[in-house]
Amino acid sequence: MAQCGAILINKTKIGVNFMSRMVGTVSRGIRAPIIKSGDDIVEIVVDSVLQAANEGGYGIKDRDIVGMTEAIVARAQGNYATIDDIASDVKAKFGGQTVGVIFPILSRNRFAICLRGIAKGAKKVVIMLSYPADEVGNHLISLDAVEEKGVNPYSDVLSLEKYRELFGYVKHRFTGMDYVNYYEELVKGLGCECEIVFANNPKAILNYTKNVLCCDIHTRERTKRILKNAGAEIVYGLDDILTQSVNGSGFNERYGLLGSNKATEDTVKLFPRNCQQVVDSIHQRLFEKTGKNVEVLVYGDGAFKDPVGKIWELADPVVSPAYTKGLSGTPNELKLKYLADNEFKNLSGDELKNAIKAKIHEKDDNLVGNMASEGTTPRQLTDLIGSLCDLTTGSGDKGTPIVHIQGYFDNYTAD
Repeated sequence: MAQCGAILINKTKIGVNFMSRMVGTVSRGIRAPIIKSGDDIVEIVVDSVLQAANEGGYGIKDRDIVGMTEAIVARAQGNYATIDDIASDVKAKFGGQTVGVIFPILSRNRFAICLRGIAKGAKKVVIMLSYPADEVGNHLISLDAVEEKGVNPYSDVLSLEKYRELFGYVKHRFTGMDYVNYYEELVKGLGCECEIVFANNPKAILNYTKNVLCCDIHTRERTKRILKNAGAEIVYGLDDILTQSVNGSGFNERYGLLGSNKATEDTVKLFPRNCQQVVDSIHQRLFEKTGKNVEVLVYGDGAFKDPVGKIWELADPVVSPAYTKGLSGTPNELKLKYLADNEFKNLSGDELKNAIKAKIHEKDDNLVGNMASEGTTPRQLTDLIGSLCDLTTGSGDKGTPIVHIQGYFDNYTAD
């Protein structure tokens, strides 16, 4: 019997080999200072990770992963813009007339403040909402309600009056908001005329205006193409607004307003710029201080779906806008339970363990199409790791915008 504190462990009874490491992947949220515009993000991340490791009594290892939220990178860069900056760009692109705003997500944090800027730069806004849900899964109404009323969401275009007649005033189950009313009042409050319609075919907006701002995120290129082929005259996306500085504002040359968040009632924080320089610099600084090859990424929203709220978390244009080269690609893993239930089903104990370890050592560099890898997650490493980081950080008051992951690239053979 071995004593560890007040816990007695019988090695032979539980069959544990204490020469093997029992812990696999560990994800730690790292606390950091409150970051302001002009702060040295590289120095802050490196110092926070090293201080946490020292305080926690664990070392930095090769192939550890350090992630930081896009928010702290953008904050350090001072990448902000006001609704007046948005309005100026919208007015320049659309001439200050009627703008069709199609497929926006339902979000006070993500879109409402952008809509204020759009409304300030237009004479009239026609908002076309997808239904029963937006692109990322926020529901206006349930699919059951749509079917019950005999509405065909693939073809039917509903006016606001018809929508209210059929469905009334429906509040979001988590936020308690009636987003239809919220968006309408927001636009009208800025002295801009507002009309709201409901449709899922992009071409439906052309019955109201030929000038369209596509506000969808992941389907935006398809939407733009459909509209241009259907005769739209001016077509832009949120990724085309604030791609360069307006009146000294922040900007994002690749994503524009996509990935932005509300900062104040009149200001948005944009998606960060030049992130590759940041991750490469942190990688280099950590190597200089520890001699270890640490992978680094910037992450935003994770990519996963909530089975209760039906929300697909990813409201950013990508999970990770920048990462070191060791995070490229997809997992190349064997499904252990497949091996145990099939090829090695007649083995047990150490014989089974050793056979599986040998199989892992012998595996090909590319297991695509191999049945032994069936059921392993076929996703980009950065999407998986970024999602892990996002869940570790949370979105509230944890105060851990940096995440240190260890053992992610380990497998059953690691001791």
